[in-house]
Amino acid sequence: MIAAYGVANLLQSMAATRTTLHHTFDPGLLLRLVGHRSYLVGLTCQVLGFVLAFLARRDLPLFLVQASVAAGLGVTALLGVLVLKWRLPAAEVLLLVLLLVGITALVLAAKPAPSRQLGTAGVVALVVALGVIGALGFPAVRLHGVPGSVALGALAGLAFSAAAVAARPLASVHSFDAFLRDPLLYLLIVHSIVGQLLLGLAMQRGSTTAAVAAMDAAGAVPAAIVGLLLLGDRIWPGREWLAGVGFLVTLVAVLGLTRYAEPQHQHGPLPDQRGRKLPVRSPAAPPARTGPRLPGSTAVPDRRRSAPIAPVPRR
Repeated sequence: MIAAYGVANLLQSMAATRTTLHHTFDPGLLLRLVGHRSYLVGLTCQVLGFVLAFLARRDLPLFLVQASVAAGLGVTALLGVLVLKWRLPAAEVLLLVLLLVGITALVLAAKPAPSRQLGTAGVVALVVALGVIGALGFPAVRLHGVPGSVALGALAGLAFSAAAVAARPLASVHSFDAFLRDPLLYLLIVHSIVGQLLLGLAMQRGSTTAAVAAMDAAGAVPAAIVGLLLLGDRIWPGREWLAGVGFLVTLVAVLGLTRYAEPQHQHGPLPDQRGRKLPVRSPAAPPARTGPRLPGSTAVPDRRRSAPIAPVPRR
């Protein structure tokens, strides 16, 4: 599951940076991303990770499953260094190590247990959450750079967190007919689609690490709280401190990654009206200077810095 999410994040990031930058909350981005082979392979890996996480949520508490999903960021960073030659600062490497330590502590503290069912109030709350996340997506999409990656990634995390809350009791349904009739199934699908769109927009802003880290941080906390309070998530007796420390270390590591993350790539050149790639001009490059123009001649580019011409005295 961790490896599947890590590979999915990397491949989807590659496709997002090769797609025309979107400045609006446009669902058409998903259709454009599907046109990239790397995105389709990444989406397949994400679906695989989602299925494994769905099966894990049947017996494991949400704070462990969501933290394990967050650990996929470490796989993404490692593959980025090996495949795309990303350069990770020392602080980011240290935070990835802390992330691994926090996940290990959560694994030791989590106690398997079946989920309790959500009532009507819980279903209504998930519907309201969907509307709030969608409304916040419109102003967030106007942000650029790392702030845009963090804001959109956090909203994607909230959407995926709501999907995880819906999946925990849904995974305990034994009848296939009851599974199809359960409104949680359709809330799970819609929240996942919205989260996927927000994640694609976040990755277009340039920092995959910031986008995924913000998504994981925003997705872990609400799901963990709802799981412990409403869904019957349990911790082994005497290991409550270990669960608290593990979750805190994981959260600090993920939030730290949003602070120290730098853009690993720049958005690619945009196509012109004929579909050709236009070169990206550096804004700092000075315009080419032209030499003096004589009557009846054309301007000849002169790349050297022209010296001032002394006036010719009149006779």
